Amino acid sequence: MNAHQPRAAEHAFVLFDVLRAHERLAELPALAEHADTGLLTQVIEEAGKFVGEVIAPLNREGDEVGAQWWDGAVTMPPGFRDAYQAFWQAGWPSLASAPEDGGQGLPTVVEAVLHEMLNAANHGWTMAPGLLHGAYECLRHHASDDLKARYLEKLASGEWLATMCLTEPHAGSDLGLVRTRATPLPDGRFALSGTKIFISGGEHDLSDNIVHLVLARLPDAPPGPRGLSLFLVPKFHEDGSRSAVHCERIEEKMGLHGSPTCVMRFDEAQASIVGEPGKGLNAMFVMMNAARLLVGLQGVGLLDAAWQKANAYAQERRQMRAPGTASKAGEADLIVLHPAMQRILNTQRAWIDAGRVIAYRTALELDVQKHHPDATQREAAARWCSLVTPVLKSAWTEQAFAGGSACLQVFGGHGYVREWGIEQHVRDARVAMIYEGTNEIQAIDLLVRKTLTDGAAGLLALLADLATDLGTQPEAQGTRDALARFGDFIRNRVVPLAGTTPDRPFWLADDFLRATALLLMAWAWERLAATAGHGADARAAFWRWVWPEFEMRLTMMDASLTG
Repeated sequence: MNAHQPRAAEHAFVLFDVLRAHERLAELPALAEHADTGLLTQVIEEAGKFVGEVIAPLNREGDEVGAQWWDGAVTMPPGFRDAYQAFWQAGWPSLASAPEDGGQGLPTVVEAVLHEMLNAANHGWTMAPGLLHGAYECLRHHASDDLKARYLEKLASGEWLATMCLTEPHAGSDLGLVRTRATPLPDGRFALSGTKIFISGGEHDLSDNIVHLVLARLPDAPPGPRGLSLFLVPKFHEDGSRSAVHCERIEEKMGLHGSPTCVMRFDEAQASIVGEPGKGLNAMFVMMNAARLLVGLQGVGLLDAAWQKANAYAQERRQMRAPGTASKAGEADLIVLHPAMQRILNTQRAWIDAGRVIAYRTALELDVQKHHPDATQREAAARWCSLVTPVLKSAWTEQAFAGGSACLQVFGGHGYVREWGIEQHVRDARVAMIYEGTNEIQAIDLLVRKTLTDGAAGLLALLADLATDLGTQPEAQGTRDALARFGDFIRNRVVPLAGTTPDRPFWLADDFLRATALLLMAWAWERLAATAGHGADARAAFWRWVWPEFEMRLTMMDASLTG
């Protein structure tokens, strides 16, 4: 079927009509000049055109041809390099980078819109620039002036690409087990030795250089995560010599064939330290947190791409007679008229629209956290980002896979064959539930690390903010009641028992995150419904088929706490 086409008007509607982003940006001195709906709408429209015309058409061939490894080198699928060169030369990677680093200084939320479009259009291709802004922010905040002078502008512009080298064969989620070693050299640099696996874009021909950011241990480092330091290893040094970094192979994967997932071997590769010794995770978390927001946006975008295909098919395919229709005798109805298909399509649309509101609000709060002159506003924004990012990453990547599978169902048998393209969405989406911290780890992070450590004060404050944001409209009373009830459940049931039974929160974590996601969706749908009555069918689907899960999750948590 036809390649995905971004719908710029839908993105602009959420940004300006629902979230009133321009009004929020006007409060930020560093971004006030960009609080112009005309300017931002033009950027979004041009992004949609570029993605639709240049990136989306490469998706099918990227999957079928895939990245090719030979003797340590990786050749990307046809058209990928030309598209990337056009991408960075047009300035798309530098949207939100600082002007002093060669960037355009636009709001982070505009970059979020771009990445949702890119992932919906071509997930495999987008893996390459997906880590760029996180790498840029990592170096900007932690690198020495010398490293910044040599690398920051190249990463800000996207001329060079970057990787995040964390995982090892024995050390996946538990980075404290990392064994890669960094030996000091007389000139102040280090020699890195070790093997990293699952490295997205570890080797390719898209850009002329690749900047590897690598977690490793110094000789005297203590065991565990506190002994990790962060190092920078370029593919090519400034004198043109190649680093002792080798791509041993690329993985044969279920999906994402257009993205090379590499096994990288470092053989005493010359490296520079980023930040302070033993503070590697602190520096790397800047990159990881940025990546987790983008993975949440992947979930929204991939689900939207699957929905677009399924909805288009349902508008063309005729099968049987739909209940309550008045078709001519002997004429089959379009399957979009059948309630079973409407339920699938409208339910996924409910997740897409609400997810977009939550994701864009999160990106907007990143701008507020960074630039707002009021410390109270910055603190509230930081609270939102800390609590909502793991929810967005986990719940929407799970729905991208489950909802993508439901969209495949709309096609019947045609969905299971390659011709229609929907099966690729399901295969590509599955990995997002695993990388950048598995969804189970996101749930533990939300409940154990970010809710219980302060006695749930932060999350309770967030729930109160959501209720306040809804105002006093009678239509939102059900959502306000649910926010209050969840707050009482946390305060009276979860927090007390966690103090006496330390392992119980780990049993609750998945249900707790999902319930939080559903409350955020309810808030988002109240905002959407209050804006020109947007998406009546999707709104009805949310309250009819999605929202009842909230009651189920509360019941499951209550049983776990009681048992």
